[in-house]
Amino acid sequence: MRQPKPAASTPLRAPTFSPVKTPRAFEIICEQIRKELANGTLRTGDKLPPERELAIQFQVSRSALREALRSLEMAGIIRNMKGAKGGAFVQSADPERITAALQDYVRLGEITLEELTEARIAIQDIVVRLACVRGSEVDFAELEAIAERTKTVSEVEARYQCAIDYYRVLARATKNRIFGPFVDSLSAILHEFVQGPGYETLQESLIEARFRLVKHLRARDVEAATEEMRNHLERIHRHIRKIRKNS
Repeated sequence: MRQPKPAASTPLRAPTFSPVKTPRAFEIICEQIRKELANGTLRTGDKLPPERELAIQFQVSRSALREALRSLEMAGIIRNMKGAKGGAFVQSADPERITAALQDYVRLGEITLEELTEARIAIQDIVVRLACVRGSEVDFAELEAIAERTKTVSEVEARYQCAIDYYRVLARATKNRIFGPFVDSLSAILHEFVQGPGYETLQESLIEARFRLVKHLRARDVEAATEEMRNHLERIHRHIRKIRKNS
């Protein structure tokens, strides 16, 4: 994970905070700091004022302030750095936090496999449609190269990494950076369910499907490309359901 630089950028204006008087003071502090991030007053790399100054602005105890800062650090919003030039710095965005949050929801039973399956098919449908329209020959050539590379490796994990790379490039071809983190997250979560008997045989059919998808993308055939992706994902999810049923 990239560390924030102590050499912080200069905020557009100094963030101002209101006094907090509530038993859940740390939650209000977090809310105000998030608001400053949302309106652009605080940006990636910026350093928050010292604890003493923040406690005075919020009119809270140092313990309440530290609880808020710990909460923000656990959420990946800030990072506390030690040393003479240390302090609380605003973190850069980390897509891995989306993956971790979704994985927690799944493990806690808040999201079902069926919901994940439906979401993945829906998201990839949009991704393929946009990639078909916006993707470049460079994108398509890279997808084809990844599919070729997949054929040269036999280890399950190596092939899985090729799949991650393939979906990542496909998301990038949409020219919309929002899709990348969601595609990565869903792929990482579902990987936990995919492995099992018959996985190697399944992978062989998936490789050929990836070549066919590239062909449809190059032809700008949106309907053929989306149908290929849908069939591709449905094969994977039938495999997952079979494994879960037999486990």
